[in-house]
Amino acid sequence: MKAKKLILVLVVVFLGFWMFTDPSGLAEAAKSGAGQAWELTTELFRALINFFGALR
Repeated sequence: MKAKKLILVLVVVFLGFWMFTDPSGLAEAAKSGAGQAWELTTELFRALINFFGALR
């Protein structure tokens, strides 16, 4: 349990450091990450629709 908390603290510290040193870089990374997550989600739903459509 302590390892999880330590990892969480390290991630928060890293993101905080990144935000203060390069806020535009962090914003761009978040923007591209969100775009990729949306793309993966739409691909997943298309695959599910195709799968269930093929079951008919």
